[in-house]
Amino acid sequence: MIDLICGTRLTAQEFWSRSALGLSLQRLAHDDRLKPRIYFENSRGLPALYNERIAAEDASPVLVFIHDDVWLDDYFFCEHVSAAVQAVDIVGVAGNRRRVPGQPSWAFPTIKFEWDERSNLSGTVAHGPNPFGKLSFFGPVPASCELLDGVLIATRRDLLREKRVGFDEQFDFHFYDMDFCRAARAAGLWLATWPLAITHQSEGGFGSNAWLENYKKYIGKWGD
Repeated sequence: MIDLICGTRLTAQEFWSRSALGLSLQRLAHDDRLKPRIYFENSRGLPALYNERIAAEDASPVLVFIHDDVWLDDYFFCEHVSAAVQAVDIVGVAGNRRRVPGQPSWAFPTIKFEWDERSNLSGTVAHGPNPFGKLSFFGPVPASCELLDGVLIATRRDLLREKRVGFDEQFDFHFYDMDFCRAARAAGLWLATWPLAITHQSEGGFGSNAWLENYKKYIGKWGD
């Protein structure tokens, strides 16, 4: 069983009728191993929702934290996620093999927002408004990483509970994924990219005031 955990600002009707994830889940409705855990009309930070599901008594053994603007292009999604979390502790679809001081994103080593060298990156993600969008190839997959993109992160619930790794609720919609990766690596967990086919409708919201506030919190916490 796999919990698919998502916070969305949309109502239930809007989510199921027009969001990328909602429409994808309807397409995969035949697979009863996939358990949508959707927080509709959500205004809470994502870490609070994710921690709630990690602690929930009815949580599934495998947890997938995902955004609502993601098309699941992979109709063998359950098989591929299950194989991933048996092979690696925590998996994502894109990431960076290294981490440098002050790094603000898995993709960018500095706040100039210039892409890191291709040799440090891993992953393939499609982008666009519709499923099966234009592919962005970042680097070979699978690959061990220090940082993963928070658009999709999959792991085993028992592992997070055993290692006491969760999401820091001082972050809301920015840097929760960077912080989670740092905490996981500090606990000795293995992070890696994995071949999972998705299309992401968004390219990210770097540089906004909310983003900068969370960046300050992140640097304040980790010191680099």
